[in-house]
Amino acid sequence: MKRFIEAELKKWAKSKRRKPLIVKGARQVGKTYIIKKFGEENFDNLVMLDLERNPQLHKIFEGELNPKQICSDLELVLNNKIIPGKSLLFIDEIQAFPKALTALRYFYEEMPDLHVIAAGSLIEFVLNKISFPVGRLQFLKLNPLGFVEFLHANGHEKAVQKLLAPPQKLSDTIHGFILRQLREYFFVGGMPECVLTYRDSGSFKKAFEVHSEIITSYRMDFTKYSPSVDNKCLNIVITSLAQNVGNQIKYLKLAEGFSNPTIKKAYNLLVLANLTHNIPSVNPIGLPLGASASGKKFKSIMVDIGLMHSLCEMNTSREYSLPDLLNIYRGAMAEQFIGQEIALSQHDRIFYWSRQAKSSTAEVDYVIVVNNKIIPIEVKSGSAGRLRSMHIFFDNFKNCAGGFVFSSRPYEILSGQKLTFIPLYYCFSATKSENGFKL
Repeated sequence: MKRFIEAELKKWAKSKRRKPLIVKGARQVGKTYIIKKFGEENFDNLVMLDLERNPQLHKIFEGELNPKQICSDLELVLNNKIIPGKSLLFIDEIQAFPKALTALRYFYEEMPDLHVIAAGSLIEFVLNKISFPVGRLQFLKLNPLGFVEFLHANGHEKAVQKLLAPPQKLSDTIHGFILRQLREYFFVGGMPECVLTYRDSGSFKKAFEVHSEIITSYRMDFTKYSPSVDNKCLNIVITSLAQNVGNQIKYLKLAEGFSNPTIKKAYNLLVLANLTHNIPSVNPIGLPLGASASGKKFKSIMVDIGLMHSLCEMNTSREYSLPDLLNIYRGAMAEQFIGQEIALSQHDRIFYWSRQAKSSTAEVDYVIVVNNKIIPIEVKSGSAGRLRSMHIFFDNFKNCAGGFVFSSRPYEILSGQKLTFIPLYYCFSATKSENGFKL
């Protein structure tokens, strides 16, 4: 499987300003596989160590953090040469021994020619507990496969090229074909093992079994967070979040019987573990959007649409048979999909807008920035006349040139109403903040 992050890794490797790189992301999104593949294809040799599976290697990072001595010890223990400029040193599950994270700064200062990548699924839990000077590390985030990557994994290369181009109206035949593939993605999702299982077996049932295994492994991970969080509350909250995609978060409604601080702690932990994306409300009067992000008004989406399906225990046969993708699970699946694609295209810079007035409320599903322009986004079927919140947004923010409406209908520009109707499958292309993504 090819991933968008591969191009970013190559760019990092060639950069004159290169620093040790930390690749973040939830468990089982493919970090180890993709970094190992990158190392084998782009370097003379890959030197890989896993600090979770091999705790005996922790001793190498216990003493003085001298990069040359660390490399010398690793060469001896791993029986592998480490040559700056020719080797990739890959430290996996680095959060298992936080002092190894501290060592990365010294690699930058004393061995700048050596390519070093570290990865970890729970790395955010460690980063805020150790100190290292700002500007010594670089970061990349790996998400589950987006829809375009899913198509590529399933051999639909021509469809991939269509969807990497700017949105346009496609023929009815192609439009229908891609919507059918998207329906499959709604239920399989983008976790690599699920995608491979479905590709090789053609069985939703087997893909759903992998979903269950992944969720079980996440729940087992929760024990590692004790005593900082209530595990029972954590289990309830992750399911409740999946069932409330698209809704503003009210802590007390996520887990009955638990206090607000307990639920908040569980929620924040799931965000740190990259199992859910926090989406704050903004007041988009100008850029950057994050400057007006609210800490009190927010909603969330799950890390993966397939895992969302499994957590919600949907009636698959009923939901899959619904004619419009916008109707599946009362529209929440489509909103999850658009949010997930935006998280990929916008590098997790994802917001929404909510106005609470005495007379009425209004909410726009997402707000992003494309080419330095603020773009409100709605995920809706139907005509332009039904987009009341979008029109209220335009009235409130005259600096907004227009908005996107994602649905199952073909591509169409309604310039008089400042709206562009875009098929769901074009979300990545339409919302990417920069050009250059290739597969």
